Amino acid sequence: MELGALLGTWINSNPDTNSIAVITATGRDGQLQLRVSAVGPDGPIDWGVANAKVFAATPDSRAGAGFTCTYDFGFAETRMQAMIMKGLLVLAQFHLFKEDSKRASYFLREYYAATHDRYKSS
Repeated sequence: MELGALLGTWINSNPDTNSIAVITATGRDGQLQLRVSAVGPDGPIDWGVANAKVFAATPDSRAGAGFTCTYDFGFAETRMQAMIMKGLLVLAQFHLFKEDSKRASYFLREYYAATHDRYKSS
């Protein structure tokens, strides 16, 4: 699968987000790897690196057009689904709380713009 369209650093277009601020997507041995930085009370929180599953837009394409990825934090899990649309990365986030804290699981969709280094990574 060709990863070029997905690679690079993606910045949340919502400056007031309280969720994922930055996604850095790199390719290693044909595998898409994501490093997520979320907004925290005292500054950015690095979620670390996770492997993503890449999907093409059509069955006969080899160009990656989207991905899925899961981050498991023990007490909670965040499942992500993303696609490229009109030059933006559209990210659907499914936040699931696993412990008995009475917090509601929630869905969030946000849009990410590529930084200039995206074009260096392709």
